[in-house]
Amino acid sequence: MSLESALNRNRREREISELSDSNNDIVDLVVIGGGITGVGVALDAASRGLKTVLFEKHDLAFGTSRWSSKLAHGGLRYLAKGEVSIAHHSAVERGILMERNAPHLVSSLPQVTALAADTNLLQKLAVRAGYLAGDVLRITAGTKSSTLPRSKFVSPRHALELCPQILRNRLRGAWVNFDGQMVDDARLVTAVARTAAEKGASILTYCEVVEATGDCVKVRDRIKNVEFVVRARSVISAIGVWAQSLDSTIKVRPARGTHLVFDATLFGNPVGAMTVPLEGSISRYLFVLPEQHGRCYLGLTDEDNPGEIPDVPPTPEEDIDFLIRGINRALEVKIERKDVKAAFTGLRPLIESANGGGSTADLSRRHAILEAKDGLISITGGKFTEYRLMAEEVVDRAVKSRGLQASSCRTRNLPLVGAPNHPLYEHVQKEQLSGLPTCIVRRFGNEAPAVVSVAKIKRPCDLLDGVPDVTRAEISFAITHEGALTVDDILDRRTRIGLVAEDRVQVEEEISEIFNEVMQQM
Repeated sequence: MSLESALNRNRREREISELSDSNNDIVDLVVIGGGITGVGVALDAASRGLKTVLFEKHDLAFGTSRWSSKLAHGGLRYLAKGEVSIAHHSAVERGILMERNAPHLVSSLPQVTALAADTNLLQKLAVRAGYLAGDVLRITAGTKSSTLPRSKFVSPRHALELCPQILRNRLRGAWVNFDGQMVDDARLVTAVARTAAEKGASILTYCEVVEATGDCVKVRDRIKNVEFVVRARSVISAIGVWAQSLDSTIKVRPARGTHLVFDATLFGNPVGAMTVPLEGSISRYLFVLPEQHGRCYLGLTDEDNPGEIPDVPPTPEEDIDFLIRGINRALEVKIERKDVKAAFTGLRPLIESANGGGSTADLSRRHAILEAKDGLISITGGKFTEYRLMAEEVVDRAVKSRGLQASSCRTRNLPLVGAPNHPLYEHVQKEQLSGLPTCIVRRFGNEAPAVVSVAKIKRPCDLLDGVPDVTRAEISFAITHEGALTVDDILDRRTRIGLVAEDRVQVEEEISEIFNEVMQQM
């Protein structure tokens, strides 16, 4: 295991001490924001040889990046809106994730659209046309069919094996398409951050940037409540929907996306994503996604969310009603409000159109790179799947505009920590993985044996009491190698157990005990 990739309290304190030293040299690049875009920028810059520092006000993946659908989209929705370039870029980046950067964290997921009484003929035809277009996107993106199979028609029996609770009334089968699904969005953020650290970047959480220009930031260490200044040759803001807080000229229009959490048993423990056209629409869909911890997620809304932008957006009751009502027309057994285990809502950073009109569903998902008069570069908008491309483009901009000495982008073929093609993990044998709990291998890939071997606790392979797929070793590793500084970091971002209140109560005491034990040893 590479010690360079380890993020923890000791490394954080050491790097903050070095940065706050008045005699410290100027750094090449400061990145503000620890979501997927920010850590992607840090990785791109550090892998080019730039001295890079990332500051995050809260924890890694604290904001929008942990509230996604956990899908690496191939761009079908953008094709329907005529945004061919975005669709193509999404398909290309999906393929890079699945075949080069993170094949251990992104896998193929069947998307099942039933041909039953809940859809009309136009919707059935639109779905088939869309899935065929998706096949073309995959081929033009260069993604192998062994990674993402071509779309197909399946029988009613096969459709029910994939999604047991789809409506049986006039069920004639289903169209099945294949897209990428992340093990978890926050986990991918953490893997990118650790890979950036491995390349020499400083990844500093609980450090709030209170002032920023194109060549300097004032930072408050929120743990010790002290401030320090860091000078840089370039500063990039990657704070998404909060971009206007550092550059008032940027106009972001937040779009609210809500998901509901259910027990997977309610949907018959599906292995595919049930994908349902909204009533009367041929371009918007609801979906039920199989997820970790024995859960399913139902999404997705797309609504304007004007006004103040909170750190953690609340979920309106109207969103819950909309999702339940929309999916019930396509279910054999109807769900009710009492079945909802939890809900989460994220705010997407959409770039405001010139006239400010139209619905958020119609706004482009294109990203934008904007430079303030003082030289601060901001990147916002875009989609999770395109984070690598966004990072490449904004670092290219910084290198050119600030005259930085850097190599060309290297992230297209750069494997993340744990990937089977990573130099440190490519020699791990299948036998080493087969004896480990499946959940560790699923979340850490070829790094799984090391997660167990470096655990600073007893019974590392034991599951947490009350959770079907999280081990004690993963809690220890979150503290020693993944930058978790609080119990909430572990519950809400490293494991996602905290999403459901009853799960949180079940394990909080045990995780707190592990946290205190490991912290005392560091």
